[in-house]
Amino acid sequence: MIEVTGLTKRFGRTLAVDDLTFTVRPGRVTGFLGPNGSGKSTTMRAVLGLEAPDSGTALVDGRPYRELRHPLHHVGALLDAGAVHPGRSARAHLTALAVASRVPARRVAEVLDEVGLTRVADRRAGAYSLGMKQRLGIAAALLGDPPVLMFDEPVNGLDPEGIVWIRTLMRSFAAEGRTVLVSSHLMTEMALTADHLVVIGRGRLIADAGTERLGQGRVHARSPRREALAAVLRERGATVAYEGDRALVITGLTVDEVGDLAARHGLPVHELVARQASLEDVFMDLTRDSVDYQGARDAH
Repeated sequence: MIEVTGLTKRFGRTLAVDDLTFTVRPGRVTGFLGPNGSGKSTTMRAVLGLEAPDSGTALVDGRPYRELRHPLHHVGALLDAGAVHPGRSARAHLTALAVASRVPARRVAEVLDEVGLTRVADRRAGAYSLGMKQRLGIAAALLGDPPVLMFDEPVNGLDPEGIVWIRTLMRSFAAEGRTVLVSSHLMTEMALTADHLVVIGRGRLIADAGTERLGQGRVHARSPRREALAAVLRERGATVAYEGDRALVITGLTVDEVGDLAARHGLPVHELVARQASLEDVFMDLTRDSVDYQGARDAH
């Protein structure tokens, strides 16, 4: 299990992660989503002890990564597919990792076979395509057969067959009871892969909910007291985003539930509409106010 509690990290004047709290539980694939610059990579690096938090904690099975005696046996991670010496073969790269981490030599052949690199295992990694490097990075993550797995954009460079393969692989690990955290910009892929989603923007938590719940229909509500209505809805566990001057976009509650709550609290509602939404639509709504770089067409 991965537990992030009150995590805050600054780089000079830039607040990369802001009091972030969430838990990645075993037995499911957790998608980690957010716009560019939202703090996803910084958070993952903090979990792996590569960034020291200014405050808060990032723990693996209740301990900081630096306190794990044999880290590769506890956590497997792919953060950068290019983090391999180009002159080394895949077999040599994995063998060096195995020796350093006290992993049995047989695991090298096993993981090469699992990721489909056996036939090119003795070719220099510098000659690999991006997709092949991704597979090598995944092999390195699996080397210690760890219960916790972290992947940062693992489908980059993979062909359609490779995308189906990594999706199936991640879901099989979750079915075995492992903890799986994966970041991605591909909403369609996350809808097919993840059981749970953690969405952040500008380093802050925006949503922490099941994929089915976030991907369900949205409710659009218009009220002259939208701040008060938003507070009531959030108390019931709904995810709420602002739209325009008086409107709300709500996920996690039905149109009837929103109407009942508004009436119970005496809050006027001028419009209440249920609309179906894709996960991509929901993500865009949730992160609209957290995007640093926006095209002119998107700004209107």
